[in-house]
Amino acid sequence: MTDIIRLLPDSVANQIAAGEVIQRPASVLKELVENAIDAGATSIGVYLKDAGKTQIQVIDNGCGMSETDARLSFERHATSKIRDPRDLFSLHTLGFRGEALASIAAIAEVQLRTRRVSDELGTQVEIAATRVTEQKPVQCPDGSAFTVKNLFFNVPARRKFLKSDATELTHLLNEFKRIALVYEQVALSISNNKTEIYNLPASNLRQRILNLFGKNMNQSLLPVATETIMVKISGFITKPEFAKKSFGEQYFFANGRFIKHPYLHRAVMQAYAGILPPDYIPGYFIYFEVPPESIDINIHPTKTEVKFEDEQAIFQFLVSTVKQSLGKFNVTPAIDFEMDPSLKIPVLRPDTQIHIPQINVNPNYNPFEDTGTAVIHDKINLQRWETLYEGFENEGRRTEMSAGEDHEMPVGVSQGNLFLQLKGKYILTPVKSGLMLIDQKRAHERVLFEQYKMRISNTKNMSQQSLFPEQVELSPDEMALWSELKEDFASLGFDVKPSGASAVSLYGHPGEIGNRHPGVIFRKLLDEYRHSENNLSESRCERLAAVLAQESAISYNDQLTHEEMNHLAEKLFVCAAPNYSPSGKPVMHILSMEEIERFF
Repeated sequence: MTDIIRLLPDSVANQIAAGEVIQRPASVLKELVENAIDAGATSIGVYLKDAGKTQIQVIDNGCGMSETDARLSFERHATSKIRDPRDLFSLHTLGFRGEALASIAAIAEVQLRTRRVSDELGTQVEIAATRVTEQKPVQCPDGSAFTVKNLFFNVPARRKFLKSDATELTHLLNEFKRIALVYEQVALSISNNKTEIYNLPASNLRQRILNLFGKNMNQSLLPVATETIMVKISGFITKPEFAKKSFGEQYFFANGRFIKHPYLHRAVMQAYAGILPPDYIPGYFIYFEVPPESIDINIHPTKTEVKFEDEQAIFQFLVSTVKQSLGKFNVTPAIDFEMDPSLKIPVLRPDTQIHIPQINVNPNYNPFEDTGTAVIHDKINLQRWETLYEGFENEGRRTEMSAGEDHEMPVGVSQGNLFLQLKGKYILTPVKSGLMLIDQKRAHERVLFEQYKMRISNTKNMSQQSLFPEQVELSPDEMALWSELKEDFASLGFDVKPSGASAVSLYGHPGEIGNRHPGVIFRKLLDEYRHSENNLSESRCERLAAVLAQESAISYNDQLTHEEMNHLAEKLFVCAAPNYSPSGKPVMHILSMEEIERFF
C-alpha cells in the first residue's frame, strides 16, 4: 500500500493560514497598520479603493527594512520579535505571529516598497499568490509602503462572500478606530476612493475619542482610573443619559490590544445597575494593563478574545472603578471616604448652647372623633375596586355558557372583551385556555409595522419636501457610510444633501413619517445599518417600517382605556405574525389554567 500522508505545498499551507488570519479587507488593514506601529511609525496613512476590495495601501514612516528583511518578511513564521519560547509569554508588540504577510500574499497581489534611513536605495518586492514575481532596488522614502490589490483574486469562493462596499467599509473603519484608540500618539488617516474619512493628529486620549466620535461626546465622558498590584484600569465611561439601545461605543483594551470580553461587559452593566433604563447600554473606553504573563492572547486567531489569569478579581476591580467614577461625578449617590469629616460634622464649642428638644401636642385632638374623612376615602376606594373588577360577573357567566360548547375559541380572541392593564406594560385578558398576557409596546409595534410595510410597498416612496431643511450632525464614519448609501436612502424618499464636512441637510423625507422627526428616523436607519451585515437595499420596506413602528408605538407606562386595549388586540390578531415584534421578541404569552391551578 502506498503512503497517503504528505506535506502540503507552501502555497496551499499559506492559503489555509490566510483563512484564519485574513477574513475580509479589514483583516488586511489591521495586520498592516499594526506592523507599521511595531516599526516605530509616527504617521500612518491608509488608502482604500472600493472598500478595500480593489486596493488597500498602507504607508508609514517607520524604520523600514533591508533588502533581505523585505524578502523574508513574506515567509511563514518569519518574525523579528521572538527568539525563545519564553518570549511568547512576555509579548509587548502586536504583529508577532509571522503569518500575516505570508497569508496576505497568498490570496492577493502585494507590492512592498521600503527603505531604511541609513540606506541610499530602497527595495521593491512584488508577490502574487505566494510567488515572488519581482524584487529590485528603487528610490523611495524611508519607511514602508504596502499595496494590496485584488483581495481573494485566486480564491473566488472567498471573494463572493464579501459583503457590499458599505458593509466592508464599516468593518474597515471599526478596525481603524480600534487601533486609533490605543495609539493616540500616532497620526493616522484613512480615505476611500480618494475621499478622506479620518485625519487624526497625534493627541491625548480624550481628544482622540472626540476626533473619532464627534465633539458632542465631550460632555458625556467621565474618567475612570485605578491601580492595583494585579491590574491598572484607566479610560472613560459615558454618563447614563447618553446610553443607547444598540452597541456602538463599547471598547475594552488589554495591554494595547482591542479585546472582546462579555464577562467584563457584565461588570460594567452591573456598575450601572439601577441608573439605566432597561435595554440601554452605556459607552465606555476602558484600558487594562496587566503583566504579560498573566494574560493569554492566543485563544483566537485574531487575538481579540483573551483569558486573564484571575478574571473574577478583575471583574470586581472594574465594578468598583466604574461605580467610583459615577459616584465621584454625582451620577449616583456615593460615600467619599477621602472627604474631610470636619466639613460635615458640626464642631461642639465650649460656648455652644444646648437646647432641650420640645414637642408640641394638641390636647384637644380626639383620634376617635368622626370627621367623615374616612368615609369619603372608603367610598373612593370602593369605587376604584368596583371599576377595576367591573364586568367580571358577566365574564363569569359568559365562561359558564361557553364551557358546554364543543368548539375551541381561537387563541387571541378575548372572552367577553375584558381587558386589564398591569403596571403600564402588559394587557391581561382571559381566553378559554387560560389568561393571556400581551406586551402592549411590542404589540403596537407589530400592528404598525405591518401597516407601514403595506403602505410603503404600495407606493413609490415619493419624498415629502420640508419647509425648513433639518440639519443632522454626523461623525466622519457615519458621513462615509451615508455617502455609500445615498441611492438606498433616496429610494426610501430621503432627499439628503451634504452640509459641510460633518453634517447633512434633510430637504425631504418619506411621507409615512408624518409629524415625526425625519432626522431621528434617518439616524436610526443609519445606525441600524452600521450594526447589520445585510445591505439596506435588500429590505428597504422592512427596515423603514420597523424604525417607523418603533418611533410611533406607545411606550410602557402609557395608560390605555378599555376601548384602546380592545382595539389594539383586534388589530394584533389580524396581523400576519402576531406572536413576535418586528425585532423578533415575543409579543404574548398564555398562562394556561393548569399553570394557574398549580398555585392553589
